[in-house]
Amino acid sequence: MTSLAAILRGVELGVFPPPDLGLTVVPASSERESCVVAFTGHTVIAADVDPAWVAERVPEGDLSAPTSPRFLAALEEFTGRQIDAIDAMLLAPALTDLAAVAGLTELADHDHPRVERARRYRDDVRVYGDAHGGIVAIGRGLAGRLECAIEVPPNAHGQGNGRRLALAARALIPPDTSIWAQVTPGNAASLRTFLAVGYKPVGSEALLVK
Repeated sequence: MTSLAAILRGVELGVFPPPDLGLTVVPASSERESCVVAFTGHTVIAADVDPAWVAERVPEGDLSAPTSPRFLAALEEFTGRQIDAIDAMLLAPALTDLAAVAGLTELADHDHPRVERARRYRDDVRVYGDAHGGIVAIGRGLAGRLECAIEVPPNAHGQGNGRRLALAARALIPPDTSIWAQVTPGNAASLRTFLAVGYKPVGSEALLVK
């Protein structure tokens, strides 16, 4: 049986699940990590559920069913968890240009709400700030993948600061690795920010949390 970690590592290398209208059920990566991850033509459910239970609720070949409100509500009830949102998954390779991190300072104060959220769902979180009060947080999230989150203060919007932080995230990870970002699709400004600095949309995720 494959694992969510193996699937995500494959995506980082450009190898996606087959677009066969299929569904793969794998165990949750850890006690805190259950999710529904959708790619082009294929959906992965990572949760401690019997594939037969899923098959009873997801018609074969129905790509929309695994992320439908009806199925997600059933999965919430079965697992005792809740889904905050369905996010777009964006992915970018590491940068080796250290100019991308110019002006950033690693922060020891992790009281920012964005950082507190990152620490709830990620391990080994590192936080960096800029002169405008913006922050970028890097940590190990779903199935151990490297994830980032950025925050730009309202008074620093519209000046390219979000793009600089999103680009910096790519230079704050080891060479030959990749960084993931999860963005709510309705947050068009954030989507444009990440897309403008080389992140590519690779799928969507619904993370079940306690």
